[in-house]
Amino acid sequence: MNAVDQSSNAGTTAVREGFSFDETRLADWMVAHVEGFMGPLKVEQFKGGQSNPTYKLVTPGRSYVLRRKPPGQLLKGAHAVEREAKVLSALGSVGFPVAHVYGLCTDDSVIGSRFYVMEMVEGRIYWDATFSDVRREDRAAYFDAMNATIAQLHSLDYQAVGLGDYGKPGNYFARQIGRWSRQYLDDVDAGRDPHMDRLIEWLPANIPAGDETMIVHGDFRCDNMIFHPTEPKVLAVLDWELSTLGHPLADFAYHAIMYRMSPQIVAGLAGADIAALGIPSEAEYVQAYCRRTGRDNIPGYDFYIAFNFFRLAAIFHGIKGRVIRGTAASAHARERANALPTLIALAREAMEACQ
Repeated sequence: MNAVDQSSNAGTTAVREGFSFDETRLADWMVAHVEGFMGPLKVEQFKGGQSNPTYKLVTPGRSYVLRRKPPGQLLKGAHAVEREAKVLSALGSVGFPVAHVYGLCTDDSVIGSRFYVMEMVEGRIYWDATFSDVRREDRAAYFDAMNATIAQLHSLDYQAVGLGDYGKPGNYFARQIGRWSRQYLDDVDAGRDPHMDRLIEWLPANIPAGDETMIVHGDFRCDNMIFHPTEPKVLAVLDWELSTLGHPLADFAYHAIMYRMSPQIVAGLAGADIAALGIPSEAEYVQAYCRRTGRDNIPGYDFYIAFNFFRLAAIFHGIKGRVIRGTAASAHARERANALPTLIALAREAMEACQ
């Protein structure tokens, strides 16, 4: 989805058909569980296509955000809002920039599915990775704020913050490569690609030495952050659905692929004159992360880039299969399926840079 499409998803609308609930029951729950809550309560739904429906709860005194599991039958383990609430609470307890969680409800009878209520953080979201709305002389500071935030995340002791059981430590790449390779190979409708086949052979045989485990976000992009209204400061990192315990360099490289990513796919800088825009180079950005995390450099950096483009390609390959079968729910699914060859080419390019 490109930046224009994403920005059209900003803001709220009336609650969509099929996503409404008993607002009186919710208000009663808020009175009992959210300190300082006072109605009356008005419910709106955020326009964005989150897999966990997200609502704005408006009261005379303040606004809140509610995230819930979608109504209806779900795959086991999917849409785990309890995990989101857990990681937000843990990170917030040590000062990492996330929205404050007021309460988690595991009683499906209140609104029809589990949910949590968190702080409504007021600020700016940048859907365009060039930060086109920011003055040229200020852009480097916004990139530095993102860099400092992901480095801070990767410096936290997951055991000390109570997230020792948040995922499986160790062998992250082997497990992830196996998972996405199986998904690709199992979707016969979407077909095979010789470059993907080569990546499936090459990646597990070329995992860099050294294993690390940290809290990883899984989707760390500029449009998943709320920035201060006027300053280059990250107030809250959003969308923790893919977070787990994993390898920090996988997480950082996913963030850094913005330098090679087409803005027609997700927020990316490919084709932009970053020097003219006042944006640090990819090498400078990597070095800033290394400095903050106590590294001299990142041996095997192109492997981590290749892995992330492969992972995204496997996801888009699955979307292509659903388009072919007529089961893709998103209006943007065909666009994403059409972007698959670009992602595969970027993965292959990074793989070849390692050789």
